Amino acid sequence: MGKIIRFRNPRQPSRWTKADAYASRRKRAWFAQRFARQPAKASGRWFAALMVILPLSAFTAVLLMPVSGGPEEAAASGARPSAADLALNSAASLDAAQPRIVAGARPGGVAAASGGDRESARFSLCSGPVRVTCVVDGDTIWYRGEKIRIADLDTPEVSNPGCANEAMMGRRATQRLVTLLNAGPFSLKPNPEGRSRDKYGRTLKLVTRGGASLGEVLVREGLAEQWGGVRRAWC
Repeated sequence: MGKIIRFRNPRQPSRWTKADAYASRRKRAWFAQRFARQPAKASGRWFAALMVILPLSAFTAVLLMPVSGGPEEAAASGARPSAADLALNSAASLDAAQPRIVAGARPGGVAAASGGDRESARFSLCSGPVRVTCVVDGDTIWYRGEKIRIADLDTPEVSNPGCANEAMMGRRATQRLVTLLNAGPFSLKPNPEGRSRDKYGRTLKLVTRGGASLGEVLVREGLAEQWGGVRRAWC
């Protein structure tokens, strides 16, 4: 039989292909120390440094973070304000728009309520057969079940107007009276002419606030005329 020849496994690297194989034992030890142990020490030092630098960087970023200045600054910078900012801004605008009643002042021509005004209710437009507290038109109201004709003014008709202009003016006078009555406490005073009822059975009274007639407000605004017995033609 012939001689058996053993072939080297090509996948097994030969020791002669390594660079350190050509060096002495002393040089191989130096290579091992230089390229194996030193990187391990260096990586440990870098890891310790990162553990200190990263928390400091995060803390500095939080301190330098800009604070939002509201919808106005957001609009100036091009960013869209948040829903909370818009809600707060809207609430502040609505509060600023509310009328402020100062004692003795006449906002919108209406006298401020005084301590002598005791009557108060929530008025709306009258509708339906049962009427307790509501406004019929610019010169007639129901208050706590009593039908009252305001004695010092006359307003355009809404139930049987003579023309479209009278109907429009009558609706405006009616709505304005609702607003005036709901603006605060008021007083009901006897008719200065002496009569307590008109020919329709309605109670004749003046409606005042702070001593001033609410009927005079409608007259000044052109929605009514002073009562004089002769009706004005609104057409």
